Amino acid sequence: MVSILVAIIFSVIAVLNILLIFGLPLGELTMGGQNKILPKNMRIMAIFSLPAQLFAIIIALQGGGYLGLWFSYDVTKIICYVFAGYMMLNTIMNFISKSKKEKYIMTPLSLIAAVCFFIIAWNMN
Repeated sequence: MVSILVAIIFSVIAVLNILLIFGLPLGELTMGGQNKILPKNMRIMAIFSLPAQLFAIIIALQGGGYLGLWFSYDVTKIICYVFAGYMMLNTIMNFISKSKKEKYIMTPLSLIAAVCFFIIAWNMN
């Protein structure tokens, strides 16, 4: 169930990034929240973050046993811990953002994702 929650969170974030790439005024939710509409260089960064988000979904589902493993069991577990650590850093960055939208919407999402990745990795025996 935790794996499904992570997959949903990262799917929402991936959709958000797609909308940002196409210029929708949602920039206050991401990348420091300084731009309502992301400038082109930040849209390029959003494009490059999409594969990482899709990879996180796949790893979470693999760690939870919903997909077959692409990597060895141990490597998948390590990747889950890496994502957990990355999401903890992301939580801190979202929390110190000047954007209230990023702080109050994205901080809880990244914290939940971090805790879930820790739980997934911990439960991989």
